[in-house]
Amino acid sequence: MTTPADLFSVLPGLDVPVGGIAKGLAQMWRDNAAVGAAAPGSDDARATQVNFVLHLGPATTPEDALTQFQVAVRFSQRCPSRVVILCPQLNRDAPAELRAKIYGECFLGKSKADKRCVEFVILSYPRAAREFLENQVSICLSTDLPLYYWAHRFTNMARVADYRYLVNRASRILIDSAHSPADALSYAWPRPEIVRDLAFSRLLPLRQTLGQFLSRYPAEVLADGLQTVALAHAPALAPEARVLLAWLKGRLAACGESRAEFTLAPLGAGQTGSFTLAFGYADKKTFRWTADLATGHAQFTADLGNGPTTLPAPASLLSPESALSEAMFF
Repeated sequence: MTTPADLFSVLPGLDVPVGGIAKGLAQMWRDNAAVGAAAPGSDDARATQVNFVLHLGPATTPEDALTQFQVAVRFSQRCPSRVVILCPQLNRDAPAELRAKIYGECFLGKSKADKRCVEFVILSYPRAAREFLENQVSICLSTDLPLYYWAHRFTNMARVADYRYLVNRASRILIDSAHSPADALSYAWPRPEIVRDLAFSRLLPLRQTLGQFLSRYPAEVLADGLQTVALAHAPALAPEARVLLAWLKGRLAACGESRAEFTLAPLGAGQTGSFTLAFGYADKKTFRWTADLATGHAQFTADLGNGPTTLPAPASLLSPESALSEAMFF
């Protein structure tokens, strides 16, 4: 069985002394240039826009750590970032010392002249060195850039809040309710207004599609006589379905709805696709939306007083790196 102690070892990078991170990054690029590998040709190539800290929680597996590392790489290609990845060790007998790795990668932007290089610092820490961690993180970050803090697969939100430097300085705290405790969103954060849910962010295309279709009708038409709102989902999409239903409830409440029953359930045996949404009315009005993320297709079937309407639509989720951008900046 793997543990978070393995996360540091599986992530790519060059081992360096914790006190020599800056020198190690400079030497890494010099070595790359000496053998003809990609390296920044000027400070502009490493111009950064944000500080980004990815904190891997105790439920993270080595395979998942590698996946999220690649998400961070793709995000930083789009938004040049100073990236720090934190890997906890759960072994109470581990030496009270921090370990560090550095990683760099260059890529081309919109033209051959637009070369950007990103730098990662990966820190491994045991609980005995916990008190030194945030001081070291602060040294790795740029003081004049905003900080975005992603707490990934933590099992206790109180543990996240205990990292006061990161939580208090962050412009956004990112969590994913699909991989977090049930109280992740309701937890008493010091600044709840800066907490963003990646599950909500990756639903953006579906929320836009639903909102655009329903906005064709007056709010009172949508709310009048509405009795039930039933959302069925593929089993693997249960977290996203909970978020989507909560969003629907809020949007319909803004239309004046206050009595409808909202239900959530897995798709029944023999049913295919990803989501099925149906509104039940006291009169003859109907609304139904089905979406299949595997095929990228959705369909609306409705009669909300102006005659039957059938409309095909796209169905997708944001990519992980796009969801990060959405959660950070909007």
